Amino acid sequence: MVRIGIVGIGFMGRIHYLASQRLQGAKVAAVCSRDQAKLSGDWRNTRGNFGPEPGAVDLTGVKKYASVAELLKDPEIDLIDICTVTDQHAAIAIQALKAGKHVLVEKAIALSTSDADAMVAAAKQARKLLMVAHVLPFFPEFKFAAESIRSGKYGPVQAAFFKRIIAKPDWSTDISDAAKTGGPAVDLHIHDTHFIGLVWGMPKKVFSTGNVEGDAVTYLTTSYLYGPGGPRVTCSSGAICMPGRPFVHGYEIFMERACLIYDSGGTPLTQFTLDGKSTRPELPGGGDPLSAFMDEIQTAVEGVSSGKEPDLLSGQLARDALVLCHRECESVKTGKAVSVS
Repeated sequence: MVRIGIVGIGFMGRIHYLASQRLQGAKVAAVCSRDQAKLSGDWRNTRGNFGPEPGAVDLTGVKKYASVAELLKDPEIDLIDICTVTDQHAAIAIQALKAGKHVLVEKAIALSTSDADAMVAAAKQARKLLMVAHVLPFFPEFKFAAESIRSGKYGPVQAAFFKRIIAKPDWSTDISDAAKTGGPAVDLHIHDTHFIGLVWGMPKKVFSTGNVEGDAVTYLTTSYLYGPGGPRVTCSSGAICMPGRPFVHGYEIFMERACLIYDSGGTPLTQFTLDGKSTRPELPGGGDPLSAFMDEIQTAVEGVSSGKEPDLLSGQLARDALVLCHRECESVKTGKAVSVS
């Protein structure tokens, strides 16, 4: 039985807790928060942009810690699940790794590349797993797309377009603070850069245009430049739409012998083939977003059990996704194509 300690009971901490109730071979054995009300089970103040309405949680049998240091002293905890604001990720993850714990940390891995590198190095030194919770590859529509691309069953990708659009986040003061999250070009868009890096690797350059508020890029459109023969990949992402429009993400992926279309705002995953036919692949999960988070955390649990880092939760892949976001922001601000290396 892998015993999990969740650090940070906000929106994402609650989602991880709920998803973890479905795990096999693991359980949430402890929670850690500076908020005594949350330690008592009052989670009404953990609302986000999806998921069930927050309320009271029965924490009977779950240990409660007011500090990370206290949690890390618990010899019965195997995996620390970090769900705090991004600016706290590096310090807590490194502390946990040095204490001999495996780590699952919510995306983004960190705010700076230097912090991400320090986290990866700390995991190697401690011989523990640093896993980064990028949930997008566990959503069935994106899992299907990744498998179609990586298998090559429909030939090489000729072009692809991704989008991820929200209204300005307002469900907590932390989430709207770019100094703590990196702003939409990191906190939101890193889902896209992680997926693009997963299926195609790092491009040679990026060219981005977008909107800047203060020092934060709030919206961008990027071309990922892989060089001659590489795929033509673009993405538009940011916090720009009106509050009445729900969050939407999706893609159009054009391969040699098929294309895939998906838009969470109303177009279910549809596959078009050379014979002129279209099909809607059967997908697991039934549209429940908690299923993707359960699969993600289950994968982390299996990594702890096997001692092997899961590819989809790779710390290095998450670090590279952060680098892409930073290069894109640089391109937006300079108006020039920026080298990724």
